[in-house]
Amino acid sequence: MGTIGMSALLHTSDLSIGYDAKTLLRSVSLNLQAGEVAALIGVNGSGKSTLLRTIAGLQTPLAGSVRVGDRDLHAMSSSERARAISVVLTGKPQAGLLDVRTLVSLGRQPWTGRLGLLTEKDHERVDDALRRTGTMDFAYRSLHELSDGEAQKVMIARALAQDAPVMLLDEPTAFLDLVNRVAVMRLLRDIARSLHRAVLVSTHDLAGALQLCDRIHLVHDGILWSGAPAESIATGVFDRAFAAQGLRFDPVTATLVEVQE
Repeated sequence: MGTIGMSALLHTSDLSIGYDAKTLLRSVSLNLQAGEVAALIGVNGSGKSTLLRTIAGLQTPLAGSVRVGDRDLHAMSSSERARAISVVLTGKPQAGLLDVRTLVSLGRQPWTGRLGLLTEKDHERVDDALRRTGTMDFAYRSLHELSDGEAQKVMIARALAQDAPVMLLDEPTAFLDLVNRVAVMRLLRDIARSLHRAVLVSTHDLAGALQLCDRIHLVHDGILWSGAPAESIATGVFDRAFAAQGLRFDPVTATLVEVQE
């Protein structure tokens, strides 16, 4: 799948990330393009989650910068960041007795006044998010009544209602079966295409990433490799990244398999 020749909505410059004196990744050059879905892949502890938190503005970089358009992300106020970037975290939301529509409406907070009152435009954005994610039919059900797949679509709807040009998702398909994993990835691809959003998905699902994403970002050995899905297969980068775990990449099934001694 080729890339779409549109402008970068988010890009990093000479970015280094980590904690205190420990650097996990250096000189990261990452571009998130309008209209594209990109996958962020890497073994646990490689720096993948830290990178996601840093480009979400939740963690300060050790060096370099993250820019949304021509603005430094970490110089923005929290409300300005929320208008630029929406974040969907792993797992089912713990939102008590809230119904679906109420939770999705919370995505409008960066755009409402201090009292949080929704205007007609805000309600239209919420309706559009519910329709696009296929969650309108259960808009007034309580969150605790939803399946994992339904709940994940609701969290995407909330991010969509936030109306930010960049969407970051941390393992959105981690607890889903195959059918729902594919449905969520297709939904994200449709959102990116139709609304010209830049979508970055952290995932362990190699097959889904290679089939449905426009670009692969692979965290390995302190660096970030980036390329098209076909390029990631041709270069053997997955074999190098996962060899230490005793795994190799099978290009036929697009999955990691155990190396037989």
